[in-house]
Amino acid sequence: MGKYDLRGFFEKISYAVDSLLSCRMPSLYVFIAVTVFILTFSLTFFALRLFPKFGLVDRPAKYGLKRKPIPYYGGLVIFLSFFLSVFIFLGFDWRLVGLVIASFFIVVVSFFDDYRDLSPYFRFVAQVIASLILVGFGIFIAEVRNPFGGILALNHYLLSFPFGPFSVSILSIALTVFWVVFITNTVNFLDGLNGLASGVSSIGFFILFVLSIKPAFHTIDQSVFAVLSLILAVIAFTFVLFEFAPAKILMGDTGSMFLGFMLAVLSIFSGGKIATAFLVLGFPILDAVWVIFRRILSGNSPFRGDLQHLHHRFLKAGFTERQALLFLYLLSTLFGSVALFLETFGKIIALFILVIFMLIVGSFLIVRARTRQHN
Repeated sequence: MGKYDLRGFFEKISYAVDSLLSCRMPSLYVFIAVTVFILTFSLTFFALRLFPKFGLVDRPAKYGLKRKPIPYYGGLVIFLSFFLSVFIFLGFDWRLVGLVIASFFIVVVSFFDDYRDLSPYFRFVAQVIASLILVGFGIFIAEVRNPFGGILALNHYLLSFPFGPFSVSILSIALTVFWVVFITNTVNFLDGLNGLASGVSSIGFFILFVLSIKPAFHTIDQSVFAVLSLILAVIAFTFVLFEFAPAKILMGDTGSMFLGFMLAVLSIFSGGKIATAFLVLGFPILDAVWVIFRRILSGNSPFRGDLQHLHHRFLKAGFTERQALLFLYLLSTLFGSVALFLETFGKIIALFILVIFMLIVGSFLIVRARTRQHN
């Protein structure tokens, strides 16, 4: 073998990776996590230097901020790291091809939205199309677990029709599109506070990872799901290190839309984990529902942004960005961890407790903000 035999070199790397993947041991996940961390850290580090040269920076003056522009469009780094990690550790089967195509479509549309401010209705249509791409590649909600026992198979209620190499009901398609679009935008709403969307997403992916490797919990193979969850958890965590206040780079809608899209997809990938995702994203989901209803009741478009989200209320109440971030991280971790030990009915009870807790926190923040305003 010659000194510059690159083919032999890459064959050795491929053999080493395949050997690690064949052993179902914790060392495999450690190896994946370390590799993805190094990859994402390196890509983000280079983006800090390259993006400003290409004008890929934010526009602080647009939002009344008095600081220098910093690198933006960090979602490009997040997606590239995800794509390379999947290529290295998983390869591409039918469903993964669909997942990459749909997520790439979301990233492209979100990038142009960051760059040119696309119409919210155009973004909505794009998200629906991305959801339909998923369905076309066999990723959809086929059943819903009854909290009182049993499973509701959606294909039993409506006539199924051939869609690709399988059949799927219209009800499954509608529910899948609603879930994916809703969760995608819910996570995007978190991007009003630097580090919140990436941090909560990292917690969510890690909770899903732990759930996927939980012994004697699943009836179908979860290995691909486990690796996907771990890859995304590490990517999001690594990005938090750069985006946590004070931020050195911002992910933009390119990143928050992608992370929200992937959380929605993984919660229905390889067996439904919707209830778990609902608990992990409990506070942003409840916050999103409240904000959307408030906008509609006020006669405004539900797509029109404002500063009335929960994380904004923390700042108005006098808390620092870091304090708000840490509290919301803790809240997501707490309820996400609870989801690991509860069945569906127990998760519904936990969600009800979260609603009450959110009402208490929200009331406290409103009262404190008004008190500070009067003083």
